[in-house]
Amino acid sequence: MQKIQLPKLKKVDPNRPKKKKILLLSDDLRVHSGIATMSKEFVIHTAHKYDWVQLGAAIKHPEDGKVFDVSADVNREAGITDANVKIYACSGYGNQQKLNQIVNIERPDAILHFTDPRFWQWLYQIEHEIRQHIPIMYYNIWDDLPYPFWNEPFYESCDLIMNISRQTQNIVKNVLRKFPKPDWAVQWVPHGVNENRFFTITESHEHYEEYNKFKEEFKSKHNAEFVVFWNNRNIRRKQPGDLILAFKHFCDQLTPEQASKCVLLMHTQISDDNGTDLMAVKNAIAPDCNIVFSTNGVAPKILNFYYNMSATTVNIASNEGFGISWCESLHAGTPIINSSTGGLQDGCRFENATSDWIEFDTHFPTNHDATYKTTGKWSKAVFPTNRSLQGSPQTPYIFDDRVDFKDVGNAIKYWYDMPSAERDKCGKEGQEWVLGNESNMSARRMGVRFIECIDTCLKNWTKRKKFSLYKINQLQKIENPGII
Repeated sequence: MQKIQLPKLKKVDPNRPKKKKILLLSDDLRVHSGIATMSKEFVIHTAHKYDWVQLGAAIKHPEDGKVFDVSADVNREAGITDANVKIYACSGYGNQQKLNQIVNIERPDAILHFTDPRFWQWLYQIEHEIRQHIPIMYYNIWDDLPYPFWNEPFYESCDLIMNISRQTQNIVKNVLRKFPKPDWAVQWVPHGVNENRFFTITESHEHYEEYNKFKEEFKSKHNAEFVVFWNNRNIRRKQPGDLILAFKHFCDQLTPEQASKCVLLMHTQISDDNGTDLMAVKNAIAPDCNIVFSTNGVAPKILNFYYNMSATTVNIASNEGFGISWCESLHAGTPIINSSTGGLQDGCRFENATSDWIEFDTHFPTNHDATYKTTGKWSKAVFPTNRSLQGSPQTPYIFDDRVDFKDVGNAIKYWYDMPSAERDKCGKEGQEWVLGNESNMSARRMGVRFIECIDTCLKNWTKRKKFSLYKINQLQKIENPGII
């Protein structure tokens, strides 16, 4: 096994209060995946409370086996002085030997893993041994129904399950219906967006002149007065081809002059083996539509520019655990179009007859059938018109929720027809909601929820008992066994 290269030791302040230490198993905080981005946010927003050490995964990590102390960076981001955060770089998602090395060195008080449990099967194989000493916690993603009962062994092996969507929370509770956990052990903790990175850019903001120049250059170059934004990977479940069809359907409802001033801005790779060739789709399906591709990675500042200059942000994925782009959009004050599936339902905030946010349970596990249609003013929901059952040997079944591209085009038209001042007002209400305590969808609130749940787990969890071994000298004879 490769030897771990430890960082230089630093002097520890003897007066520093002792904090609990959490071992995080997820994508390296320094890479640009969605898992890494969210990991970084909850580490930054809880570093004042916990010390963090991470097994930082990447497919082929260029720094495999090295250890990095990123405490200074976290201090700057969090505005604190006592962060203690280290990353053990790892190619792949590790193994028992690497975990044992880190545990022996760091002596964590708990383990938290984040992403599909199938990446951590080696962890579950030794869960009973681990949980004799420290709890295992899971930040959980699951996109859709039917209830994934094959996940039951994973869920049972965790002492705390924090779920990124309200539907996911109900899914976990139903999968565990035979062996229910206490309420504190199954909690809703949605993703939170950093409000210092995504926000409405006003004239008083330091980036206003730069943003205004960026916006004017974009709109002049592309003759754009109405911008529809899409920020996703070019993969099949995100339905990028359907979005291009939807944009054409929208443009077909306008005069040629009006349509020429509408732009679909797609921040993604044009061609991907896991998706399609979007340029070929555009040229064949919507050759006269104004579709712009942003293919290079951009800094959060530029991404915030995109959200601010757009009229609406669209996510019509057929499976989606959360869908961070709609939440970033609302932080910037830009309204959204979401399909009613998975975590995208949370962004819509569907209301019941008493204007309360709907709750999912065994009898009402999803709103895909449009049982409730009233949403927050910031959202235009699109409901699936087709559900097909997909699957694989490891995940035998899951619904694929497909929306009609015409419904999406009509939703774009809804925001187009609305006067810009009223549209901005809707976006402002959405911004206030994601920053508030009901949604818990700011990075600050996500940090608060992590602390509440982790502290409760550390207080309430019970150690697993060791298995007992009994010496048997002679097998007992069974009388009249009733052999079949």
